[in-house]
Amino acid sequence: MSKRIKQGAPQVTAYSVSLGLVMTVLFSAAAAYLGLKVGQVFEAAIPIAILAVGISGALGRKDSLGENVIIQSIGACSGVIVAGAIFTLPAIYILGLDVNFTHMFLSSLLGGVLGILFLIPFRKYFVKEMDGKYPFPEATATTQVLVNGEGGGKGAKTLAIAGLIGGLYDFAIATFGAWAETISTAFVHMGHVVADKAKVVLKLNTGAAVLGLGYIIGFKYSLIICLGSLLVWLIIIPGFNLFFGDTVLDFMGSGLAQTVGQMSADEIFRTYARHIGIGGIATAGIIGIIKNAGVIKSAVGLASKEFSRKGGSSEEVEETDRDIKMKTVVTGIVVALLAVFAFFAFGGVVDTVWQALVGLLIVAVISFLFTTVAANAIAIVGSNPVSGMTIMTLIITALVLVAVGLKGNAGMVAAMVIGGVVCTALSMAGGFITDLKIGYNLGTTPAKQESWKFLGTLVAAATVGGVMLVLNKTYGFVGEGALVAPQANAMAAVIQPMMNGGSAPWLLYGIGAAIAVLLTVCKVPALAFCLGMFIPIDLNLPLLVGGAISWYVGTRSSDKALNDARQEKGTLIASGFIAGGALMGVVSAILKFAGVDWFMNTWNDAAGHLASGAEAIAVVPFILLIIYMTVASLRKD
Repeated sequence: MSKRIKQGAPQVTAYSVSLGLVMTVLFSAAAAYLGLKVGQVFEAAIPIAILAVGISGALGRKDSLGENVIIQSIGACSGVIVAGAIFTLPAIYILGLDVNFTHMFLSSLLGGVLGILFLIPFRKYFVKEMDGKYPFPEATATTQVLVNGEGGGKGAKTLAIAGLIGGLYDFAIATFGAWAETISTAFVHMGHVVADKAKVVLKLNTGAAVLGLGYIIGFKYSLIICLGSLLVWLIIIPGFNLFFGDTVLDFMGSGLAQTVGQMSADEIFRTYARHIGIGGIATAGIIGIIKNAGVIKSAVGLASKEFSRKGGSSEEVEETDRDIKMKTVVTGIVVALLAVFAFFAFGGVVDTVWQALVGLLIVAVISFLFTTVAANAIAIVGSNPVSGMTIMTLIITALVLVAVGLKGNAGMVAAMVIGGVVCTALSMAGGFITDLKIGYNLGTTPAKQESWKFLGTLVAAATVGGVMLVLNKTYGFVGEGALVAPQANAMAAVIQPMMNGGSAPWLLYGIGAAIAVLLTVCKVPALAFCLGMFIPIDLNLPLLVGGAISWYVGTRSSDKALNDARQEKGTLIASGFIAGGALMGVVSAILKFAGVDWFMNTWNDAAGHLASGAEAIAVVPFILLIIYMTVASLRKD
């Protein structure tokens, strides 16, 4: 980025901290509702950045880039804390058990604090040493918003036009249902027959934001992600149907009665194939941990070195590269872990001190080791596979708790709360690396971002706990009209059989592990491939389209400088799509929360095997969006 924060310009001020906390409260409430309603937690960083730039401009604040980074960094606590909480804790309600505000608040707060502290030693590696090697799609888009919103000029105009187009496009889908958000091969008669008989179906999300994300990720990684998806949807799912169509495969002992052939392709994905992806992600993560052993060792060595040094460090560190002191980080980790132990032992989570100690070890080991996995995933794809890692955590937790005598209802509550701490820690680690990358791009002091992140986490944890209590009393999580909470339902489905004598789908995890090992041997990025196996295909195919546009735009000329200029303009347009889509997604969610329903249900309802009108025309606006993105990027100006 050419524009950086001016030396001496304000960063942490009463204005930036106060507005950041207001954003945290507002977006925590909105994200919690939307996540529990439809299962999608929007990333708050971009809409908060847009609002920060707009408010600073309206107030006439000069040199506000540093303040806007702090506002965004504090406010972004909302999305990551929400994801950690709503993916796990509502499962306790779903299982017919009880959870109180203290459980929700402390699991979110302590998990968030651990996520921040565990990530700080790895900041330099991810944001500095790996600069230019990872795409960091969300950080790139947010940086573009902050820089161009602050500076004006042609870049700001390009970003604003793309944001308007992407925002109105996605708003028309989400609010009115003007055309279908997802199109599939099953919308024509032949495709429906193939999907029904052979379980072969492909789906494509038509949203502008996802297309923009694919452009920034680039062709290489988007292709690898899509290959993972295609393996699942063209080989594994049809293969299950072909070889086990008449068989009931109940790997978890949950009482499943359906044969594989009676399931749809989506049901086979959720019941079997996605677990293969989870096994792959976990194994790719472990391989990544082994590969990054030197990074982990250097982080630990830095802490030891600082503790053994008397009188502090004599080395001068640039302001733009200064973290919270390692002594403070290590002390914070120790205090946070002691607080986790006290919470488990005396907060009604487990029955005995021994069980609390076991829970503490699970939280400490998994959160620390998988911090690098979460950061890697965000750096590559912009999507954190936190739900997959949490399912694996829940299974490990359940096995260990049963072994130490805690099972049944009490065991389920304990496992979910412990899983909530880990889930929030990993969610925070993944989200915070985006904030730190934005800060690195623009020249913020990392220590300032790190310090004020704790306050944002505190406010977000309190807000999310309160909102969940209100939503449970208003809508509930079971019965007619209940909140969908898909991730929490998946967690409940995993933990209930485990705590009542069932098992885990170890065979499926093993297949995923074998795929990850084979990919690593073949020098294919295993984490990106396995993320493709885990994330639904409709969100992966448009990534490939966006990546292909990026490749096309950047290779049309023999003049490298011209290719680079076009690529950068395309990045601005892609960032505008992401920003506009994210912001209008929030507006659409607020309208739904207020009971405003403008969705054209009849237009979107399919009649028998025929496609709905919305699905039949959806490919047309999507193609027009692709043409605009390509042509506008190639324009010489």
